Amino acid sequence: MAFGSMESGGDDAPLAEINMVPLIDVMLVLLIIFMVTAPLLTHAVKLDLPRATSEPTVVKDEPLRVDINVAGDVFWNGHKVSMEQLGENFAGAAERATKPELLIRADKLTHYEKLAQVMSLAARNGLSKIGFLTDPREQ
Repeated sequence: MAFGSMESGGDDAPLAEINMVPLIDVMLVLLIIFMVTAPLLTHAVKLDLPRATSEPTVVKDEPLRVDINVAGDVFWNGHKVSMEQLGENFAGAAERATKPELLIRADKLTHYEKLAQVMSLAARNGLSKIGFLTDPREQ
């Protein structure tokens, strides 16, 4: 009863064939995935968007302007003020019938802490519309 022979009388050359079955299986799985996901990528939602006009916006109130330089000095409409005076100015502006917009222009090297203090002071005194002025020119 012999199960195997120890003789090496056969062809021992390595097989040089590529097994294509696993590669075909992977290709078919990817094809099915792409067939399922492709319709989802082209799905569009129909929306009726509002039309825009090119007319300039009419500003009823003159916005308030606060400038902060690199040294941390605060200017109200071009005049240097302290933080206490700035708070009083904010409170007076907030009492108007229509609350004006506050525009802050700060030097790019201004510490964020000073900017945050001015914004916090404005919010505490009732000014909620705060915007920033920037220089649109490229550097």
